[in-house]
Amino acid sequence: MIKVYENQIEKALRVLKRQLAKEGLLKELKRRAFYEKPSVKRKRKQKEARKKRIRAQRPMRQML
Repeated sequence: MIKVYENQIEKALRVLKRQLAKEGLLKELKRRAFYEKPSVKRKRKQKEARKKRIRAQRPMRQML
C-alpha cells in the first residue's frame, strides 16, 4: 500500500513503480502479454537459473 502525503501524487507513483519493479510484477506482465513457445520458455528458465546461480556465488568470491 502506497500512501499519498500532501497531494504528492508523482512521488507516490515513483514509489509504486519502484516497488512493482522490485517484486518483478512489471516483468511478469510483459512476459505474459504474448504466447511463449515451450522451447523458448525452457531456454528462458535455464537462463534465469544460470543468472541466479552466478549471483549466489558472488558474495563467496568477495570473501576470498
